[in-house]
Amino acid sequence: MFDRRILLTTVAGLFGLAAFRWLRATPAEAGDKAAGKFEIEKTDAEWRAQLTPQQYEILRKEGTERPGSSPLLKEHRKGVFACAGCDLPLFASDTKFESGTGWPSFYAPIEGNVGKTEDRTFGMLRTEVHCRRCGGHLGHVFDDGPKPTGLRYCIDGFALVFHPAAASAT
Repeated sequence: MFDRRILLTTVAGLFGLAAFRWLRATPAEAGDKAAGKFEIEKTDAEWRAQLTPQQYEILRKEGTERPGSSPLLKEHRKGVFACAGCDLPLFASDTKFESGTGWPSFYAPIEGNVGKTEDRTFGMLRTEVHCRRCGGHLGHVFDDGPKPTGLRYCIDGFALVFHPAAASAT
């Protein structure tokens, strides 16, 4: 006959193993974040020297800025939003929309420049997005965005730099 303590210990162990496997991040696509292989690779000291403390925390440590704190939230000019780590163009201004979340939001990235990884932190399944070239953490993508894609790329503004479009000659 089973002792109740053995049964409970066994069940707890199985749940612990399942939770450990579930919480591990697994690759979803582009720019092999799981393997840490990117075109631009720098030491931690080089990243710290190049980035502001807030950019470093977001891009390299997968942090998040306080909602409403990024000046890019109110950026409405024509241009391109690029990675603050390597300047790779990530989002065109015409894909930006007001989501009301407190972070710059876009309905589509520039083709091939944003990678995705499963993120199981905080006990939920989300899709993390990162720069394809340097691996910098950008934010997350959700399926509650506007047409035409239905996606909302919720991006930390401090992970981006904005390059205004050149004034057209008249």
